[in-house]
Order: sequence, then structure tokens, then C-alpha cells
Amino acid sequence: MARILCITLNPALDLTLRLDRLEPGRVNRSLAQASHAAGKGVNVAQVLADLGHDLTVSGFLGADNAEAFEALFARRGFSDAFVRVPGETRSNIKLAEADGRITDINGPGPMVDASAQAALLSRLDAVAPGHDLAVVAGSLPRGVAPCFLAELITRLKGHGLKVALDSSGAALRAGLQAAPWLIKPNTEELSELCGRSLTDIAAQREEAGQLQAQGIEQIVISLGADGVNWFGPGFALHAQPPRVSVASTVGAGDSLLAGMVHGLLWDWPAARALRHATAIAAQAVTQVGFGISDAAQLQQLEGAVEIRALEEQQEVSR
Repeated sequence: MARILCITLNPALDLTLRLDRLEPGRVNRSLAQASHAAGKGVNVAQVLADLGHDLTVSGFLGADNAEAFEALFARRGFSDAFVRVPGETRSNIKLAEADGRITDINGPGPMVDASAQAALLSRLDAVAPGHDLAVVAGSLPRGVAPCFLAELITRLKGHGLKVALDSSGAALRAGLQAAPWLIKPNTEELSELCGRSLTDIAAQREEAGQLQAQGIEQIVISLGADGVNWFGPGFALHAQPPRVSVASTVGAGDSLLAGMVHGLLWDWPAARALRHATAIAAQAVTQVGFGISDAAQLQQLEGAVEIRALEEQQEVSR
């Protein structure tokens, strides 16, 4: 079991509504609903807990509606290192249609001032020692500039932690300046980052090589239903997940990241680590909520994941 620090700067209360089909501009009635204390790092932490790891969670929480998060942390046995800030943690609405399409309506998050940002860095300086790895995942709340993310990663690395980063846009760009150990963009996020289309393996390989030259060891590119491309030190692999019945795609990428971190921490062979992580992500889309819900189903999914070496001429689905 490893000690892992999961940082979510902009967590959210997720409300998922299931409906047959969304009809904009009309009254829509949901078939079911579920609410969760969430946010990318919080989601990753739940999967890692199911995989047997010891978790500390941190970031910014709105003081006015922290109860759902505190209940989750207590139930899961997480060490709570969140800094409370005035106001409410944001709410996100997920509209899940029967055909698997998800419409996200994401709130902006609370305003986080300079004193709260300094308080978080100070708290992380206190709690980071003794952890094996840190995951920094998600967007930035209001008031937090992208450069804060680079400073945060630099500090964590200064405490000897490997850092896995999952963000997008300006936050991802800034975070890369601190050379995290692992990143997990999707194709669109990586294309935006490098300013060109990455629709074939040769382009992805070239971009991955440039990132590795900057000190980023592991580049994991999620392709949705088309699987995962992983560029590691001296190898490049593709994982193709089995087809499953989709309940919600929310949290699939977070589950993939948790699975990758788990396999790498245990020094599994690359193919085994990627197969296991891809199966965890495949299971995630069959459920609403986060975590490994059915060990037997996960084992079946893992056996159906196809792993192969990447060929440069292969094109990647958009």
C-alpha cells in the first residue's frame, strides 16, 4: 500500500440526471438522479482507495457546503487536508442520455484569494513528506492563476514526490513548466496544447518525445471509446477496451489515471499496468459514481482489453 496525496483545487458537487433524450428548450423529466461529492482528484482518490492505498486529499473547499465532502472523507478514511474558503464549492450538473451522451453544466467555483492560496501551499509543505506520490487533477477556481499550479508542482517535487497531472488549457500548459512525472490529456487537450492536430500516431509520438525531453516521463493519452495511447520510457502501447453498456462517462478518465498510478507504483510490466487501468476505466462508464464496484466484472473486462505496440501509420479517431 502506498501513501498518495490527491489535490483537487476546484472540487464539485456533481448532480447526475438520467433521461432518455435531452430536448433543449422544453421541460425534461429525469428517470433517476444521483449526487456525489466529486472533482477529478477526489474521484481519483476513491478509485485508489479501492485499490488499497492510503489517501490524503487536499485543495480548496467552500466552507458553506463542505458537509458532503467531509462525510465522504470520513466514510472513505481519507486524511482531510483541504483549506476551507468563504462561499460554496461549485455544483456541476451532468445530463446523461440513454445513448451515452453526456451534457455537462459546470459551475465556476468559489473565489480563492491570495491568503488561501498561501495557506494551501503551507499545508502541503506540512503534509507532503512521507507520501509516495501526488496527483494534481482538475480545473482552477476563480482567483487562482495558472502559474500557481506550476509552483504547487515544484513544491511537491521538492519534497521528493512524483507528480501526476491531469488538467487542461492554460492550467495544463503552466503545469508542464514544472515537469510533472506523468500527464494524462485527451487528444483534444494535447492538440490544443501543442497548437496542431494530433490525429495520427506519428504526430503523437513526436509530441510525446518533446514532452519527455522536458522531463515528463509518462504521457498517457485518453481516446475515449477508442482506448488509450501510452508513451513511456522507450515504448509506446495502445489499449483497446471492450464494448460496454454506458451509464455515464463521468469519471472514466479519473479512473484511468488511478489505475495507471497504481500499476506504476507497483512496478508492473507496462502491458499489465495499461490493461488493468483500461479495464478500470471501462468499468467506470458502466456506473454512475466513482470507485471499483464489482471485482468480478473488473476481472472479466481486464481479460477483454487488447494491448498492442503502437504503429506510427495508424490514425487516431477524433
